[in-house]
Amino acid sequence: MKRKTTYMMDCEKARNIDLVSTLAKSGHFPVRETEKEAWFLSPFRTETQASFKVSLKKNYWIDFGTFEGGSTIDLVMKMENCSVKEALERLSGPMEHFSFHRRPNPTKKEHRANPIEIIQEKEIEHRAIQTYLSSRKISTKTARKLCKEIHYRIGGRKYFAIGLLNRSGGWELRNRYWKGSTSPKDVSIIGNQSKKLAITEGMFDMLTLMELMPGILNSYDLLVLNTTAFVKRMISEIGEYESVELFLDRDRTGLGMTELLLEKCPNSRDMSSLYRGFKDINEWKVKSAKDEVRQRIQDVSLS
Repeated sequence: MKRKTTYMMDCEKARNIDLVSTLAKSGHFPVRETEKEAWFLSPFRTETQASFKVSLKKNYWIDFGTFEGGSTIDLVMKMENCSVKEALERLSGPMEHFSFHRRPNPTKKEHRANPIEIIQEKEIEHRAIQTYLSSRKISTKTARKLCKEIHYRIGGRKYFAIGLLNRSGGWELRNRYWKGSTSPKDVSIIGNQSKKLAITEGMFDMLTLMELMPGILNSYDLLVLNTTAFVKRMISEIGEYESVELFLDRDRTGLGMTELLLEKCPNSRDMSSLYRGFKDINEWKVKSAKDEVRQRIQDVSLS
């Protein structure tokens, strides 16, 4: 009887654990919030409109996609596919390994007032980062070839993100809610002195290209500009390659930089027809069916 009472006390305590904080520890944050409720993209599936509600006063969740709901225990059981006992163990265990928190990213004011301090760089392991990669149609295996999991501090608060190192030692940082970089800002170059070069504006465009061309690291050097402002100063280096393929954005700035490189570097080739109708190559891959992606690749002779 004593054991049963202790178990029920544990359950009662677990039910009172804040749902918003529990979701945050798994990398899920409110899309919108009022005094009474918080709305999330469902943690159980990919969606673009929030259908998962948390009652802030009753500490109760309901998923309007499946009409399931419950307490914090029910949430952990469903997210972890585990028993009540296992859910209680997770909720009562040490929490140091969680780095997400309810306010996931620094405000612009905080960022201006406080430099980014890198705390740790490691292989990509956190489930929240892997979920974010999956939403961008990037495998963890591919991301690990180019990026790291970066833990950092701004103004006393800790955060983490996917990080791409630039050639001057700075980091480009991305997560679902924020993008930023540490000083010094520079381009990122990956390769082994190939005669061919592939250029993208951002890390996710390059990761997408690596998904489409799994062997690209063996036959190309890779240049991630990190900002189109670096195009002009990179012209002489780009011109040293025998073959250059441009995968820049199809917005006004990206098209302008593509035109500039085609003029200054005759060895360049504009590959953006691959994702015509979309802003960039990652957006195209995320929003297009696999068959369409495969056919488009064949049409532009991407190999």
